[in-house]
Amino acid sequence: MSDLMSQAVDLMIAGMGFVFVFLIILVFATTFMSRIINRFTAPEPATPARTPRAKPSAPASADPDTAEAIRKAIAQYRARHKK
Repeated sequence: MSDLMSQAVDLMIAGMGFVFVFLIILVFATTFMSRIINRFTAPEPATPARTPRAKPSAPASADPDTAEAIRKAIAQYRARHKK
């Protein structure tokens, strides 16, 4: 039984070692590719400053049908969500 356990531990260490080495290589490869990309691409142009937009003017008043529909919707909502 101990021979089987030692083989299992050896296999586990070997597997974890391969995964660790692969991840280290992956980190270096992505860092290297990032440096290459940054070297050969043009820098991004500066974004122009945003100018404040004028707020759209709200209508002075809604027509009576719309106002009545809004009042009914608010009343219905409040009736359903009483606490």
